[in-house]
Amino acid sequence: MNELPSILLNAAVDEFSKLPGVGRKTALRLVLHLVKQPVENVEKFGNAFIRLRNEIKHCKICNNLSDNDICEICSNQHRNQSIICVVENIRDVLSIERTQQFNGLYHVLGGIISPMDGIAPSDLNVDMLVQRIKNENVKEVLLALNTTMEGETTCYYIHKKIYMLNVEITTLARGVSFGDELEYTDELTLGKSILNRQPFIK
Repeated sequence: MNELPSILLNAAVDEFSKLPGVGRKTALRLVLHLVKQPVENVEKFGNAFIRLRNEIKHCKICNNLSDNDICEICSNQHRNQSIICVVENIRDVLSIERTQQFNGLYHVLGGIISPMDGIAPSDLNVDMLVQRIKNENVKEVLLALNTTMEGETTCYYIHKKIYMLNVEITTLARGVSFGDELEYTDELTLGKSILNRQPFIK
C-alpha cells in the first residue's frame, strides 16, 4: 500500500529519493514544488536532464565531462600544456578550478584503486595518462588524489607506471591532511596545497 495518497506522487518521490543525499522528506518537498509549477517549466526541467544524459560526452583527452569531444579546458591554449593534474573524478576538477590557483590540464581517472569496492587498476584511465605523457610535451604530473589509503595506493601505482617517462611527479602539499577528501576541503587550503606542491616520494 502506498504511503502517499497518489500512486503518481509516490512514484515521483521514489525516483527523487534515489538521488544521493535525498531522503523521502526532501524528495516529497521537491515533488510538491514541481507539482505547483506550470507544465512548461516542469517539461523544461525534465528535458534538461534527458538532453544531458543523451548528449553529454567525456573529453577524449582528459575524460572530463564536456558538451563536445574536447572539453573547454583541454582546448584552451592559454592553459599550461606542460602540467597535468591527476584527479579521481569531475567533482575534484571543479574543486581545484574554484581555487583559481591551477592553470594546467587535468586527467580524470574515473575512480581510485579500491579492492573493497571492486575497483582494480585496470578500471582506471591510467593507460590513457601514460599515452598523454608519451605523446604530449608534459613536464610535470601533479597527483591530486584524496589523501586516503585508497588514494595513496593509487598514487603509488601511477608513480610506478610513469616514473621512467622523464616527468616531474608532484603531489599536493600536506595542507590537505591525511584522510581528507578534496571535494570537502576549503578553497584556501586546497589552493595553498597546489601552490606549495612537493615532489612525490614513494
